[in-house]
Amino acid sequence: MKLCRFQPAILPAPDSRKFTETHPGPRFGIIEGDSVREASGDFASGWRPGKQAWALKDVKLLPPSVPSKIVCVGRNYAEHAKELGNDVPAEPVIFLKPPSAIIAPEETIVMPSISRRVDHEGEIAIIIARTCSHLGTQEDVRPFLAGITCLNDVTARDLQKTDGQWTRAKGFDTFCPFGPVLETEPNMNVAVVETFVNGVRKQSGRASEMIFPVDVIIKWISRMMTLQPGDVVATGTPSGVGPLQAGDVVEIVVSGVGTLRNPVVAQGS
Repeated sequence: MKLCRFQPAILPAPDSRKFTETHPGPRFGIIEGDSVREASGDFASGWRPGKQAWALKDVKLLPPSVPSKIVCVGRNYAEHAKELGNDVPAEPVIFLKPPSAIIAPEETIVMPSISRRVDHEGEIAIIIARTCSHLGTQEDVRPFLAGITCLNDVTARDLQKTDGQWTRAKGFDTFCPFGPVLETEPNMNVAVVETFVNGVRKQSGRASEMIFPVDVIIKWISRMMTLQPGDVVATGTPSGVGPLQAGDVVEIVVSGVGTLRNPVVAQGS
């Protein structure tokens, strides 16, 4: 099932034949072909389709959850670690992106004027279904996972190198697009993530190539911080990261999910 958060562009005005741009609040929905049907429920107990539906062209797709935190795994593909001159880690390397960095599909990535190189990093992201803390080595992580989506871990590469720690380089506003939908029944054995810039493929990697698979990552993180429903775990980027320029359009494609598309502009433009 493909679950989304969306905002209808318009709703019928009461007692009127005209439509009024009332900007109704975000809601969850289930994708059905070219339409989205409003859904009720939650990540832990599941989702139930409602009566009201909209054409996809008449809604704005939003990031498919509202996380308290975004936990990212660095250097989780051997070739990516190599291309940046790093050793393959013995344990997962994790860092945080702030929720203020989140933007929706089709919204604009803004390259800060302080950075001379801003890179794309396409990733498979996990959304957490239920509170998750101190999972045991043999515990099944699947009940804690709501599904997967696309994420772009946008990075000011020059600042990452000069700072040593990664908070500033990873944390600028607009540096965490994710969406457009959540695939609730993914097949991680065959999942592929690809990045395209202006239609040209720059990255391609399989989930099966991760140094630390999803179950290891979730257990590892849960032993340090409690994961809450809706939290996002980005599982790492394959090789091929590269710079973005103003005017580019970057697309992250995850098999079974779809395409996360965002244009790029320079700050102040």
